[in-house]
Amino acid sequence: MKIAACFVLSLILIVLPGDPPLAADTAAPEEHVAPRCELLPLPDNQVAFLHEGKEVTRWHFDPKYPRPFFYPFNGPSGVSLTRMGHPGAQNHDHHRSIWFAHAKVEGIDFWSENTKARIRQKHWLVYEDGIEESIMAASLGWYDESGAELIDHELVAASRPDENDGQFLEIQITLRPGAGREKVTLEKSNFGLLAVRVAKSLSHHFGGGELTSSEGTRGEKAIFEKTAAWMDYSGPVTSGVGPDRKTVVEGITFYDHPGNPRHPTPWHVRSDGWMGASFCQLEPWTIETAKPLVLRYLLHAHAGDLDPDKATIVAADFAKRPGFVVEKATRPNRQFEAARAAATAP
Repeated sequence: MKIAACFVLSLILIVLPGDPPLAADTAAPEEHVAPRCELLPLPDNQVAFLHEGKEVTRWHFDPKYPRPFFYPFNGPSGVSLTRMGHPGAQNHDHHRSIWFAHAKVEGIDFWSENTKARIRQKHWLVYEDGIEESIMAASLGWYDESGAELIDHELVAASRPDENDGQFLEIQITLRPGAGREKVTLEKSNFGLLAVRVAKSLSHHFGGGELTSSEGTRGEKAIFEKTAAWMDYSGPVTSGVGPDRKTVVEGITFYDHPGNPRHPTPWHVRSDGWMGASFCQLEPWTIETAKPLVLRYLLHAHAGDLDPDKATIVAADFAKRPGFVVEKATRPNRQFEAARAAATAP
């Protein structure tokens, strides 16, 4: 009887008014505001860039690759507007979506697969989530066959959404002579420093795409080795599965910042689906310890075909945006911080 009484009492206690709920309270603290733009470090040396929980691009820096790259670079439909490699030529497998390289650095080939020279990420510096944009900063090194560092490469990449489910990927690179060097020369070459291999369907030759420059010219023959403030590749993209598959038009606009040396840059473009900002097309550039080379670029994955008026507005906005500064952290539990530089008064 005593056992039965205890059992009944325990049941009564469970349902007494004022008891706390049995289920845990999973509501987020009131002060927490989820960032719209986030960075998610992943296994196998990858970092995903997210907008409201949806992946828009990814940074790959695994040493199994000759150099790091961004892939995918998704358009508003969620399909990547870039690809890995050439659609019809295996000797172009070094065309990894969005990547940094240069064909001649002190005589060393950092462009093709026919070289033992490598670009390696030394360590990440900053992963900063935010309401308007996320910011990643990393330290890279360009190494020759012997492992000597020719170039110290600071990368800052900022990701933010546009108003039509597209995305902006802003890239700033700061190049300095490698450890123990006072200077290093980027030799004259069409190949380098930042290039984009577009999706097969966006290319003019393999798909239904169109290549257009800020000067209003169209196609490889009219644009190849010419200067322009920006370049655009737009074309059909198919998304969905089975009966839900549909084709829309999307594209990538590639902007050269007006503060870059040699702006507007010459462009190396091809109808088979790639475009590159050719910083050293006409002459070499020597980087000195006291004079690092800073270059800024913007990639815009946009809905619809190219709208030159909108591209002009984006270019003007990019021109006004300050660049980034990476410094030792002042906030706790951080080693470095990256933020936009203070705007300069007109």
